[in-house]
Amino acid sequence: MIRTLAMPLRWLALGLLLLQVEAFYIPGWSIKSYREAEQIPLLVNKAYSDNTQLQYAYYDLPFVCPPTGRRHAGTGLFSGQSIALNLGEVLRGDRIAASDIELAMQRDQTCNVLCNREISRDDLRRAKELIEQGYVVEWVVDNLPGATSFVTVDKTRKYYAAGFKLGSVDYSGSKPRYYLNNHHTIVLRYRRAPGKDGEKGGKVIVGFEVYTKSVGAGVKRNSEGCPADLRNIDEGFELFVRPNNTRAGKNAAEFVPEELEEGDGKLTIPYSYSVYFREDNSVEWNRRWDLYFVNQEEGSKIHWLAIINSLIICGLLTGIVLMILTKTIRTDIKGYKEASAEDGKLRLKKPKAKSEKGLGLLEQDGEADDGDLSDDGEALEDVTGWKLLHADVFRAPAYGHLLAPLVGSGMQLLFMAIGLVLLSALGVLNPSFRGGFISFGVGLFIFAGLFSGYFSARVYRTFDGQDWRRNMIMTAVLFPGMMFGVVFVLNLFVWAQASSTAIPFGTLIAIVFLWMCVQVPLVYIGSWYGYVRSGAWEHPTKTASIPRQVPRQAWYIRGPRTVLLAGLIPFAVIFIELLFVFQSVWQDKSGYYYVFGFLAVVSAILVLTVAEVTMVTIYVQLCSENYHWWWQSFLVGGGSAVWVFLYCVWYYFVKLHITGFVSSMLFFSYSFMACCVYGLLTGTVGFLTAYAFVRRIYG
Repeated sequence: MIRTLAMPLRWLALGLLLLQVEAFYIPGWSIKSYREAEQIPLLVNKAYSDNTQLQYAYYDLPFVCPPTGRRHAGTGLFSGQSIALNLGEVLRGDRIAASDIELAMQRDQTCNVLCNREISRDDLRRAKELIEQGYVVEWVVDNLPGATSFVTVDKTRKYYAAGFKLGSVDYSGSKPRYYLNNHHTIVLRYRRAPGKDGEKGGKVIVGFEVYTKSVGAGVKRNSEGCPADLRNIDEGFELFVRPNNTRAGKNAAEFVPEELEEGDGKLTIPYSYSVYFREDNSVEWNRRWDLYFVNQEEGSKIHWLAIINSLIICGLLTGIVLMILTKTIRTDIKGYKEASAEDGKLRLKKPKAKSEKGLGLLEQDGEADDGDLSDDGEALEDVTGWKLLHADVFRAPAYGHLLAPLVGSGMQLLFMAIGLVLLSALGVLNPSFRGGFISFGVGLFIFAGLFSGYFSARVYRTFDGQDWRRNMIMTAVLFPGMMFGVVFVLNLFVWAQASSTAIPFGTLIAIVFLWMCVQVPLVYIGSWYGYVRSGAWEHPTKTASIPRQVPRQAWYIRGPRTVLLAGLIPFAVIFIELLFVFQSVWQDKSGYYYVFGFLAVVSAILVLTVAEVTMVTIYVQLCSENYHWWWQSFLVGGGSAVWVFLYCVWYYFVKLHITGFVSSMLFFSYSFMACCVYGLLTGTVGFLTAYAFVRRIYG
């Protein structure tokens, strides 16, 4: 059993080492240097908001400058040309395309007119809706998202928030007034390129900032159409069509209609931009993403608090498990070599002249008490508890044909999760690898079909299953099919909103291809090897033909009570770290979660905690003479998923300000899917730990 605990402890030690690992770029990977006056492509991506889950491609917005299709010299890109995306980028809603904005290294541009966009009544209403919902826009230069720059309260540190606002709302009057940001000041920070490129005059970009202004139509402009004085703008660009004096009366300047009326004509929006290059030697190229990691230095103290909290809980559980192993169980079996249960009595046979040392606790030698052993017909003592279940404890569970595929899928998810956390903690998956986390996750999940089939087949054969091909199909289809079905239904709602969050039909076909043509064959290979070549796990005791009657159980180990009570402990280990994850995923999309070293440690502690909670719970159940532990171990291991989902519900009502039916449905659906993944993963950890524990004490 000590060996059973050793493996999670090794993972915990590895996680503590990962705390010292900082995000880094693989040397020489994706470094791009520019010569003076060399063209730099500016790409537009999407608009998104912290108040909704719907994203929109930038060029799908009806009130922005449409692409002209002009070719950019030196870049080979046409304005409006879509950039090839990886699977992760598509799934996260990215829709990147080349823009009409011209950038040349170290060439400042005081002001350029981009376009004069004429919009209709519906377009105006759409712009107001997006501004009111707090949408921000993401542009990309040299793989850096355009950022809004902020300074901490003590004015000692600058940090970035990805994206910039579409506009603002003024609520000071009787009715809200909407202002559109139609001038963008682009600041590109650069420094000398490292290595030989720098010696040849190459420069690398280390910062991309965008500052917005709302410039009214009545502002004085020069002959090119640019504002004459960008520093002194006293009138913003308000989103409404100013009526003539006849309709508005004397207060035409203060007239604010509720909406644009038919016949009022169209509104023309003048867009312009400025470009400035600033040398900044204080930021290394491989540290240029640090400014996007909002408040992580301050949050590190809370992360350490989460780890200390987790270690305390895990330490208490470890003490309980060791007490069970070193005192309770060993005391229960002291002096026994071979036991058989009959009529509530534990009877012992005479010791053999030459005995072998058993591997299990029931077979451990008790030489000091050999003289106290009685004859076969003599009852040594009245005994109840786990020792009476040796003929029933390995009886195959009901619906074992369903449990085996779930365990297989859980192993698949466990392999994927370990790979993602390790690659992220080591810096391979970093923010510069846009969409890399999702792409690698899908790839690892597909490849882990081998492990899914193998473990599912071995568990299935251990349950005396006969049709391993049917089990293989269940393993390959059950969990992935459920996830795909939910995503497809959600996609229909998102498609109706014309959002870039919707997965394109071609991408859905590609996912189905990967599922059916890659994962299913891998599951088949793993199932064949696990069922035919490896076979079932051998049990240390034989199962009786007649099942033993289970006595009435205490209230705390009946039904879902055990699952909920046991699930509280793993949830207490992770709930602080969950707050940071939720904040990054749902509340602060302009920031980046990138403290995977802490996450790796908390995850290792979580696995160890789930294993120990499951062992204690199953031991208590066996002591109550209840041998139905197979499903119970799986449910207890995944029980904290219920509390995580309740935490999601609390977070939605207390922390978030999501509006709209579709966005709320997406939140709860994605949260439910994430909790299913988490529950399946931790349930598998609990099942395998309990199986190893039971085999050990009965072996």
